[in-house]
Amino acid sequence: MEASQKIQCYSCSKDLDLSPAQKITRSEECPYCYASLHCCKMCKFYDPTAYNECKETNADRILEKEKANFCDYFILKGGSGSGDEKDDLMAAANALFKI
Repeated sequence: MEASQKIQCYSCSKDLDLSPAQKITRSEECPYCYASLHCCKMCKFYDPTAYNECKETNADRILEKEKANFCDYFILKGGSGSGDEKDDLMAAANALFKI
């Protein structure tokens, strides 16, 4: 069984009982402070130093990083989507240079 990673709410910093691979719906909230979980600040692509504060270059610009959104690129911070960082990078490169 895979060791679980600690996932914390961006707002209250409390540990959440979530799996990194778990699908988060737009309406889900932190059980402690009721902050939206499907938001930029809970996404693995969120980076305050990146353009539009997002490392995913194809994502639409979202101004309110703490509000729930419909971003198709959302992956829960701590999650890895396909399970391996190297595989994720290769998939992104292949998608970028696809013929």
